[in-house]
Amino acid sequence: MKEIKILYLYPDILDLYGDIGNIKVLEYRTKKRGFSCQIDTYSIGDTTPNFSEYDIVFSGGGADNEQKILSEDLVKYKKEIKTAIKEGVFFLLICGSYQLFGKYYKGVEGKIIPGLEIFNYYTEAISDRKKRCIGNIIIETILDNEETKIIGFENHGGQTFDTGENFGTVLYGNGNKFGDLSEGFRTKNVIATYLHGPLLSKNPKLADYIIKYALERKYNETIELEILDDSFENQAREQLIKKFLESK
Repeated sequence: MKEIKILYLYPDILDLYGDIGNIKVLEYRTKKRGFSCQIDTYSIGDTTPNFSEYDIVFSGGGADNEQKILSEDLVKYKKEIKTAIKEGVFFLLICGSYQLFGKYYKGVEGKIIPGLEIFNYYTEAISDRKKRCIGNIIIETILDNEETKIIGFENHGGQTFDTGENFGTVLYGNGNKFGDLSEGFRTKNVIATYLHGPLLSKNPKLADYIIKYALERKYNETIELEILDDSFENQAREQLIKKFLESK
């Protein structure tokens, strides 16, 4: 039986707005196709994980305080994480984790939280705590050579700069910073985004994109995923997308 191995980083620290739901969606949709799904977790004090042993690594969102707590721990694995990314392991990074994989995060008071410096973007919070990029968001991206709308929820004071390659184009909401047309960061095997929600429950096509990538990389063969009945999810998506875009 084919298997996907998932590493969930800091589940006790990084889990804003139901981010753990992304893990549950990946597990459900993998097992629904008859594949096995192993989920391991890592947090501060646990045995050092071998990042390259996994097919998918997931890390969720957290506030400034949580980022300070784990940044010193995470930076210890900078070399191993960079190697895993280079080898093609898929990384899904939400909000605070997105920020930590860049050069640094500068908080409201001007204090710098060092990032892993794996990617060249950086994030700086604006001085007014009351001003945040918050609310529902829709972006458009390309999945399997097809334009796809992705829907989620954003809540961040940090403004991210110099992303280069973006996850998608903003149709509704803010994105990387106030009024930005670009959202998130993306490479072949990394999606870093501000979209909470959880992201994958609202976007089953994105979940399947990640599952398919992980299986094809691991087994070096073309994988055709069984089509699941997502009619309810897609009806809900279309209603929300229509509602938000018509309200612009």
